[in-house]
Amino acid sequence: MLVSQETRTSKGNSLVQAPETPKLHYAWIVAAITFIILLTTAGIRATPGVLIIPLERAFHWNRAEVSAAVSINLLFYGLCGPFAAAIMDRFGVRRVVVSVLLIITVSISLTTRITAIWQLYLLWGVVVGISTGATAQVLGAMIANRWFVHRRGLIVGLLSASNASGQLIFLPILASLVVTFGWRAAPWTVASVALVLILPVLLLMRDRPGDMGLRPYGASEMEVATTPPANPFGAAFRGLALGLRSPDFRLLAGSFFICGLSTNGLIGTHLIPASMEHGIAEVTAAGMLAVIGFFDIIGTTASGWLSDRVDNRKLLCWYYGLRGLSLLALPYALGSSFLPMAAFIVFYGLDWVATVPPTVRLTADCFGKQNVGVMYGWIVASHQLGSATAAYGAGVVRTWLGSYQVSFLTAGLFCLLASGMVIRIGRAASSSGRTTHFQPVASPALS
Repeated sequence: MLVSQETRTSKGNSLVQAPETPKLHYAWIVAAITFIILLTTAGIRATPGVLIIPLERAFHWNRAEVSAAVSINLLFYGLCGPFAAAIMDRFGVRRVVVSVLLIITVSISLTTRITAIWQLYLLWGVVVGISTGATAQVLGAMIANRWFVHRRGLIVGLLSASNASGQLIFLPILASLVVTFGWRAAPWTVASVALVLILPVLLLMRDRPGDMGLRPYGASEMEVATTPPANPFGAAFRGLALGLRSPDFRLLAGSFFICGLSTNGLIGTHLIPASMEHGIAEVTAAGMLAVIGFFDIIGTTASGWLSDRVDNRKLLCWYYGLRGLSLLALPYALGSSFLPMAAFIVFYGLDWVATVPPTVRLTADCFGKQNVGVMYGWIVASHQLGSATAAYGAGVVRTWLGSYQVSFLTAGLFCLLASGMVIRIGRAASSSGRTTHFQPVASPALS
């Protein structure tokens, strides 16, 4: 809800002009600290990729057993998203993020003491999955929609690119530490970074522009915060019920399931061990995944810019189609000469998380800006369900067949299917006689 910046005094009809917006809007500071939070949690989430083979060697677990821990992590990472959004609405972003960073620090530190596979499932799978999921894509979507009117698509792109930045910064370092000092060096490092991050969050993070007497960046009017729901869990489930009745929600969630299946779950988890099986050193393989992250920064930022200007359904159609083709080519690039693998890294990297800005934009079009947190949270949950499916499924297939080839080819075909799904967003509701998704849902639907 918006109100004019010019308000009448209680003693007369004179108008009081609100203060001018400063040259450096505080929204950019909030976006910067959010980027660092997301970068750190992305680095934490990417850590299992460098630990799969070292854990197999240290504890004699097979690929399917270790992959199951990653799968549990990805599943809880996604499932906590809509609840985290509702809880942040209720208790405030800063308070929730600080609490989550403390939990991350303690739980990751405890993973250095594990001796049994169930401990890995509990700590890295459940606890780290939930805590990193609470400071992931949903947080970026909420900050972009609360603090920005202009440049919103660009901000979503930049915050989404933090996933790639986390890979780019953390993976080569963690791989080197594992090779030099053993697998426990990786969790100790990421736990320390999470602990250090608590202080700047306490000092710099703010919940809403109105808390500082500011308008959202680019807005002509002040925003009045709505009363958060008393029961955040009830709000999250009402959002799910609302979404399941919408054909467009099912298309968005289904396509994002495939997005997760073809990125975090498959490439993010299994590219490093797959490369090592083709004679590529672990540090080099981690560097390859980091370079994918570098090109993703370019691709996702450009995607955010395009999402403000181009039909987002067409963008998604192209992204999924091109990603599908690159995955179909991956089994032939691995183990061949340098040039085919370099081409895959560049081509796939530009597309890695480029789907996020147009998906966030379409979610806002479907359900209204005020409902983005919860509704996008459920769409992210679908994404992570796809990630969990691929993380575990590819590990099982590798254990059975001794190769990742079938997994890569299957993911490529699913991406081509998603390319056809997303182009129907907006048409499914019209063909069924329902209201088009571009009519926002009123805020009471989730309150």
